[in-house]
Amino acid sequence: MRISTRGKNAIKLMLDLATYNHGEPVRLKDIAKRQNISEKYLEQIVAVLHKAALVKSIRGAHGGYVLNQMPEKYTVGQILKAVEGDMSPTDCVGENGTLCENKATCVSYRLWEKLDKAINDVLEGITLADMLEWQDELLVDQYVI
Repeated sequence: MRISTRGKNAIKLMLDLATYNHGEPVRLKDIAKRQNISEKYLEQIVAVLHKAALVKSIRGAHGGYVLNQMPEKYTVGQILKAVEGDMSPTDCVGENGTLCENKATCVSYRLWEKLDKAINDVLEGITLADMLEWQDELLVDQYVI
């Protein structure tokens, strides 16, 4: 399993929305500038996140995007699965695992099953709110008098 640039940028986009949404929609142009990501590329990502009902689009002169829920309601796994699909390490385990004829006697299957569980536990155990806390800690650590 390798998380693509699209997946990493989806996390950045969601984190930016959580950080800069002060009761007002956040414009993609502003996110693109802050995150140093092409606005066109962000449009593709936000379309997928919108379709997955993770973000809401607000039209108009003061429009943009907002999170559909509070940051603590989003897991990293939920965000990544929306843009990446199944996050399983192999095709024989996970939500879309193919039926393996040798499953009962395959030693490797146990490894892939444990790895899949570990990956899901981490991805589903970290929320956007957790990442906001980490971001705040980094900012405090960088503050110099």
